Amino acid sequence: MNTLADLRPGTSATLTAVSGARAHRRRLLELGLVPGTRVRLVRRSALQGLLEVEVRGSRLSLRSAEAHQVTVEAVDG
Repeated sequence: MNTLADLRPGTSATLTAVSGARAHRRRLLELGLVPGTRVRLVRRSALQGLLEVEVRGSRLSLRSAEAHQVTVEAVDG
């Protein structure tokens, strides 16, 4: 299984699951990271371990640890 943290910048995927502690999972869901949603990794910061993700027309910054809790499936094309 791939996670959001495994994607390369510019790659799109569909979210399949969000795991982790209940409070963290809830917060990610509130931000729009809901299973079935398409996301795109915009860029990653090498020094701070942050990822910029585009979801539902908005851009979010996630820590690498949070991105590892989001399971995704690659989108063709």
